[in-house]
Order: sequence, then structure tokens, then C-alpha cells
Amino acid sequence: MITRLAFFVALLLLPLAANAQDDGRTAALLRSLSSRPDLNPLKTVIVASGGRAIAEQGYRGHSTTESVNIKSASKSIISALVGIAIEKQLLEGTGQKIAPILKADLPAEADPRLNEITIGNLLSMQAGLGRLSGPNYGRWVGSRNWVRFALAQPFDDEPGGQMLYSTASTHLLSAILTKASGKSTLTLAREWLAPVDGFRIGAWERDPQGIYLGGNQMAMTARSLLAFGELYRNGGKTADGTQVVPADWIVQSWQHRTNSRFSGDDYGYGWFSREIGGETVHFAWGYGGQMLYIVPTLGVTVVMTSDESGPSARTGYRDALHALLAEIIAFSRPS
Repeated sequence: MITRLAFFVALLLLPLAANAQDDGRTAALLRSLSSRPDLNPLKTVIVASGGRAIAEQGYRGHSTTESVNIKSASKSIISALVGIAIEKQLLEGTGQKIAPILKADLPAEADPRLNEITIGNLLSMQAGLGRLSGPNYGRWVGSRNWVRFALAQPFDDEPGGQMLYSTASTHLLSAILTKASGKSTLTLAREWLAPVDGFRIGAWERDPQGIYLGGNQMAMTARSLLAFGELYRNGGKTADGTQVVPADWIVQSWQHRTNSRFSGDDYGYGWFSREIGGETVHFAWGYGGQMLYIVPTLGVTVVMTSDESGPSARTGYRDALHALLAEIIAFSRPS
């Protein structure tokens, strides 16, 4: 296992043997997208290759410097903070049980299975607790205590069972980070990710107890999301070589642990994975089409932002964005 892990860490850090030379095709492709009806909700696209932005485009008056709600793409940022917290020994690891940390908010007559949920279960959406996304989201965020409400949900599966996608799981991680560090999750993000040039979180919703919403309602620019993606593409290092996110945490985050019952995509610790355009792609995915794609084999990072009130992620629009990435990948291969 150690040998395999070392291999994948080394793969992340290897420089590309040959980066595709941008011949203007990617920029031309992005300019052409405004005339495609299947991409009407698209706001912005940025493409970076080998650490350099080679093309970016805004549509219908939008720009890559405007703040957007990245929705569930923020779950990948929560995952990064958990990895850093483990490295700093504020948390024990992914096998750590969450009940002792959140004991003040456990139900009076708690289901014994609450004692079995681990940090890793929350990261991979395998806590077993009933989902509080989709049709259940409104009643959850309308409650007086989001953490307590989430922990009081009936179990739909055993901890470590099937993937039950729920924003409540990443919100529990935000609460855990806050309790373990004594600082807000926003403060941690600003301190720990400060070396990442261009990364900044703007507005971010909080629950009634003041805990920042783990996994939704986070504002940032497309360029800021790209900066975060480049950090992961570069093995957790900034452009000047500062190690911000542990390289082995990125490997763990992209490792297949379960599958989405909606899309069939692989899921790790806050990241989806699938094959697109013949390459393995790891991606953060926010409602309405807020996408951060990383293609490690080609050294490519792509951000797409969309009108969040547009079509849901389960419609053909998601597939249209994947298809657009496949076109970008085709232009990115070394000749």
C-alpha cells in the first residue's frame, strides 16, 4: 500500500514531459460557445495548461473576476481543510469517530450507530444518515440548529455503506473543524490557504450557531476557483513550491471509495472522478454547473461557472459541460 501511495504521489509531482503548445484553438473554441444553445447557462470558462492560463472567456456580460456562488464545489475545499487539519494534528485522521467531538449536539436518545461514524465517512458521503440535500435541504436549513438536526436524522444505511449525498455531512465537517481548532472555518481557509496566489473566499453563509456552511453557499471568482484547482493539480504545492495541502491527501481524496447513485461517477473525499475525453478527470461539482476539472495526465485545469438558477446537475446540461471538457482535452494533448 505504501509503495502504491508513493507511486501516485510521485505521479502528481512529475513535470509534464511535453505540454501541448497552445495554438489558439482553445481560445477560439471558448469564443464560439456563446452561439451554442446547449450551453446557454454558461457564465465563464478558464483553461490552464501546465500552470498557465491559456484561454478564458465570459458570456452574456459575465467575467472571470466576478463573484459567483460555487455551490457544492465548495465541498472540495472543505476536504482540503480536513486534510490540512489532520497534518497539523488537530484531527487524528479519517478513522476518527465524530461523536466525541460533536457530543454536545448528539440526540438525547442517540442511535448507537452515531458512535461508528468517522470523519472519513463524512468525507465520502457514507455516514448512513438520511440525506439533507435535494428535497430535504429546505427543512434542514430552516431548523434552529443545523448540526443537531443532521445528527438526529434516521439512518438510511450503515456507516460506511452506500453513498448518500448530503450537504449536512460536509457541514458536520465544518463544525468539527471549528471545534477542533477554536477558529471559524472561514478563518482556517484564509490562514491555511493564504499562500495560494489568487485564492480568496468572499461571502459565505453561516448556520444559526455561526458555523460556516460546509459544502454550499460559498462565493468566489472563477479565477479563485482555478487557483485552488491548480494547487491540487500541482500536488498540493503553490507555484513557488510551498506545500499547502499534503500530497498524500490529494491521492486519498481522489481514490475511489464509493459511487454516486445518480451519475455513477466515482467519489472519494469531496471529489468526483470519471473518464472524459479518454482521460481520468477529477472534479468538483456545484449545482447548476459550477465545475472545477483537473486532468493530471495532461496538466490541465478547467473552471466553468454557470447560472445557478439554470438546469439542475441531473439534466443534459451537466453532460454538455463534460462534452465541452472533452473538446478542450482533445486540444490539450501533445502533438
